[in-house]
Amino acid sequence: MNGGGGGPGAGPEAGEVGLGRGGGAVSGRRPAPPVRPPPPPPRPGGWLRRTVGSGLDCGAAAARKGADSQKMGKKSRVKTQKSGTGATATVSPKEILNLTSELLQKCSSPTPGPGKEWEEYVQIRSLVEKIRKKQKGLSVTFDGKREDYFPDLMKWASENGASVEGFEMVNFKEEGFGLRATRDIKAEELFLWVPRKLLMTVESAKNSVLGPLYSQDRILQAMGNIALAFHLLCERASPNSFWQPYIQTLPSEYDTPLYFEEEEVRCLQSTQAIHDVFSQYKNTARQYAYFYKVIQTHPHASKLPLKDSFTYEDYRWAVSSVMTRQNQIPTEDGSRVTLALIPLWDMCNHTSGLITTGYNLEDDRCECVALQDFRAGEQIYIFYGTRSNAEFVIHSGFFFDNNSHDRVKIKLGVSKSDRLYAMKAEVLARAGIPTSSVFALHFTEPPISAQLLAFLRVFCMTEEELKEHLLGDNAIDRIFTLGNSEFPVSWDNEVKLWTFLEDRASLLLKTYKTTIEEDKAVLKTHDLSVRATMAIKLRLGEKEILEKAVKSAGVNREYYRKRMEERAPLPRYEESNLGLLEGSVGDSSLPLVLRNLEEEAGVQEALSLKEAVSKAKAAENGLVNGENSIPNGTRSENENLNPEGSKRANEEAKESSSGSTEEAREQL
Repeated sequence: MNGGGGGPGAGPEAGEVGLGRGGGAVSGRRPAPPVRPPPPPPRPGGWLRRTVGSGLDCGAAAARKGADSQKMGKKSRVKTQKSGTGATATVSPKEILNLTSELLQKCSSPTPGPGKEWEEYVQIRSLVEKIRKKQKGLSVTFDGKREDYFPDLMKWASENGASVEGFEMVNFKEEGFGLRATRDIKAEELFLWVPRKLLMTVESAKNSVLGPLYSQDRILQAMGNIALAFHLLCERASPNSFWQPYIQTLPSEYDTPLYFEEEEVRCLQSTQAIHDVFSQYKNTARQYAYFYKVIQTHPHASKLPLKDSFTYEDYRWAVSSVMTRQNQIPTEDGSRVTLALIPLWDMCNHTSGLITTGYNLEDDRCECVALQDFRAGEQIYIFYGTRSNAEFVIHSGFFFDNNSHDRVKIKLGVSKSDRLYAMKAEVLARAGIPTSSVFALHFTEPPISAQLLAFLRVFCMTEEELKEHLLGDNAIDRIFTLGNSEFPVSWDNEVKLWTFLEDRASLLLKTYKTTIEEDKAVLKTHDLSVRATMAIKLRLGEKEILEKAVKSAGVNREYYRKRMEERAPLPRYEESNLGLLEGSVGDSSLPLVLRNLEEEAGVQEALSLKEAVSKAKAAENGLVNGENSIPNGTRSENENLNPEGSKRANEEAKESSSGSTEEAREQL
């Protein structure tokens, strides 16, 4: 991962484990695809104080003298853990209970209206800071620096069956801690394995001191990532914990937005990512407030080592550790997946490539093969998966330069006041697309996926075109090719959809308070904190993607306008020529109704082409739903064991459902 070891992780609301990205449990020697992207990197050696200006614009306010700069692209850095063993301050539990009750009430209020999110964030942050001030000095910490405990980690791992030969843990400065090869390692060579007994999982949490409370608390049961966070806290507070050699090597602080100063968060104002930043902060504060009361009052929490000291700082740390490191692995019987923290392997930093980590059920261990040839002395990288930079920053604490998988969210929907709403909703339903959803504009060409192309085509259809997709013998064939760029609905429809996209992306560009040129100038001329740099790079990246989308849409608009003026014949889909559907540009070759977007869970088998066509035709006179519809996947923080080469449709299915999934899983 980038920033100092962490392994593929996910968001605080995520719950996956595995090696790199979701894909499913795999038995046999060949490792299955990884699960989560790694966490942010630790800050080398000792405490680093951040000084943030006040009252200046984001660039200047977040500027910091005496550089602690970091190359954005590898794991985020983290502070090493502070000396001392615990709390000396005294604060009344009742006093904190009152503050957390106020915090819970504030965090449980309805989502604020447009333009009010920042105000709510500042109010919540003020309460959190008040609690943090009261609890100062109460958190459990370790003596010495993080790297002081690396030898104990290697010894513990070796004694319990993990591989420890061929690499060492090293501070790579700009990228933080990572693994360095001590011998030549060939591409695809199995060089790292970690047996299940070393992993911290939801299952080991159930069997720990946390078990009684877990059996009674519905939030812990519903959200594996929270259960894992409390498991981590309980084991950290237990000197004789089996996992102490691992826990002592974890960063004591991260560079995710949960740790940003207010001025650093301000750098993200007006970005598409800011909504997820607000949501992450609010959810974490709400969870802390809820569980503080649980720990103080629930009879099954009386024996937890957190009873006397459970601070917001503790919870933020635990949530961040899990968020940046959790991965999905199969349970012992291989019947389902569970979340896990994977010691040693989570020290790997991220680079572009393919997922090379999997879970070997036969030997019951996580296995990682080399992504490429690594010579002795070189850093060993893994690929965290097809994540956007917003996901990397928010859930892992680092920015990855030249990220070919970067994308910007864009919310689109058919208005219910549209005269043709019912017909458009029906066509979209048959294609398995919601009438309102979150899509994405991509860094690479084409800027839109098959799912977004299909939505825009339906969105811009005339009444006659809608009828053609609902009635007649060829209706299902027309639905079948909605997401295929080779088969336009009409030249006029193409002109309309590209014009709409060009206008929409242009409008989004105008919502930013700074220009691309201004952001570049700030990055060049200001001495910025690591976090402010990430924020501005993220802001700049969004604008560059939108600008590319505007240009691409303009080119396409003119191309199809010319085709329309030339009265060129439209390409027609023939059922006998299914092979055409497999060869067009990018993802748009895949008919939407055939997409098996649930493959991420590793439990669904793709429909055969014949079965899919048959089922789609059977649904021609009714809504396509259930297994034929695009499923409500998990949010990006919650990716499963899925090969890194997952289609854009998979990414957007997760994005489109992130709101509903997040609300359902995070309501306290």
